[in-house]
Amino acid sequence: MDKKTKKIRQEAYDSLPPNIKESLTPEEKEIFLTAEQWPDSLFTKLDEFIIEE
Repeated sequence: MDKKTKKIRQEAYDSLPPNIKESLTPEEKEIFLTAEQWPDSLFTKLDEFIIEE
């Protein structure tokens, strides 16, 4: 993952409401920030913030 993508992901994570960030496990946070594919459980937690392109 390149630096630009990492920065975008970190900004997206930082913009989440505190209650959503607190609901993520440390593993889910790491997945959010670095994974190429997310598990369904993460999509479920973040479904109201995901915009399909």
